[in-house]
Amino acid sequence: MRISRLLAGLIALGAATSTTVMAQDTAPAPQAAPAPAAPPAVTDTKPVGDWTVRCFAVASASPCDMYAEYHQDTSQQRVLSVSIAYVPKDDRHVVDIAVPLGISIAAGVVIKTDSYTSPKLGFRRCDQAGCYVEGLMPNDMVAAIAKSGPNASVNIMADDGKPFSIRLSLNGFAGAHDAMAQMAKEKAKNTDAAAAAPKKK
Repeated sequence: MRISRLLAGLIALGAATSTTVMAQDTAPAPQAAPAPAAPPAVTDTKPVGDWTVRCFAVASASPCDMYAEYHQDTSQQRVLSVSIAYVPKDDRHVVDIAVPLGISIAAGVVIKTDSYTSPKLGFRRCDQAGCYVEGLMPNDMVAAIAKSGPNASVNIMADDGKPFSIRLSLNGFAGAHDAMAQMAKEKAKNTDAAAAAPKKK
């Protein structure tokens, strides 16, 4: 079976999917992927609409993110996942988008809402589970998506040139972002305070 056919099947069957937790540990392609490290433990979660805010038990400049993942109903294979984190110290966002294999790397990813179309987001790596966009997400892009709704689409192209549009719910996006940013600020502040405190001898 061609990979592009698998991609088409996943997206077609994944039109009515549910949001679930994802693990996005990957390795660079085309090199063989080493065993992924265990993800940090989640210490806090907060569902907001179709998004979930989660914070991790790790000292990080971006200790929290907001995420959504969509699975194909029968096989539970991932069709799409989106994770957006906020870095309070630099007032910037980081995005991680995962899509199935069989896509055109050159075409990248474009997010479309009822009032906004993003620039092309380039893929950074692929592994046996999919291909990934990873990097900075401009604050104005986050703001534009937050003002849109209630639905968006993540647009990709298969390796045979056929375009696909994967539905992305924006229900709760703005609220999840505000909660995530606030939680990130609080946890980053606590981490900075702990690092600055004098160590006991």
